[in-house]
Amino acid sequence: MDVLALYGLLVLTTLPPLVPNSALLVSVGVLASRGELFLPLILLVVAGSALLGDLLMYLAARRFGGPVRDWMRRQPRRRALLDWTSGRIQRYGLPFVIAVRFLPSGRIAGALASGVLRYPLRKYVLGAGIAEATWATYSVGLGYLGTATTGRPLYAAAIGFGVSCGVAAVGAAIQWAARRRALREPSEGGGEGEGSGPRNGDGEDPGGRASSVAAT
Repeated sequence: MDVLALYGLLVLTTLPPLVPNSALLVSVGVLASRGELFLPLILLVVAGSALLGDLLMYLAARRFGGPVRDWMRRQPRRRALLDWTSGRIQRYGLPFVIAVRFLPSGRIAGALASGVLRYPLRKYVLGAGIAEATWATYSVGLGYLGTATTGRPLYAAAIGFGVSCGVAAVGAAIQWAARRRALREPSEGGGEGEGSGPRNGDGEDPGGRASSVAAT
């Protein structure tokens, strides 16, 4: 495959969400370890296109907050995911904007919830940038380091796929445990996340106003 076409394929598979790309990212890491591709450029393309996709979702949710909120709340699972993510963004801020990227469906939920909440753009770009740079490094690095260590591309691909599945499983377990804990906690201050989030204009409010997805 032509090198430029391969970089284009990387953009097409990392910019939109929910496109399976783990095998491709491990494969380009293998190619980079063999000197056929330039590793820093791969990382820049992968992280940059993923960040652009995150930013587009954030801006769409920020601009069309009402329709996005209505769409997310049509199904109980999407509604619970949006409310859960929004509450933790309000409570934990930037650290959760970074961490949510590694949870199942977290890329979409984090971008949409941040946009609906009107979380500050610069903080969102910083958090999403750190998250995507980390994700790109470990995804491509699995293939690169695996080949450098074992000397066998097929072993590297298998290791990369296994680690990716392991990370996804750990993220799902953390998300499940956090939701169960939230359900067990008594409701205080009118709902999850409100006790530690901005209230009545006191403290820093994401986007300049107190936002509660559950209340709008």
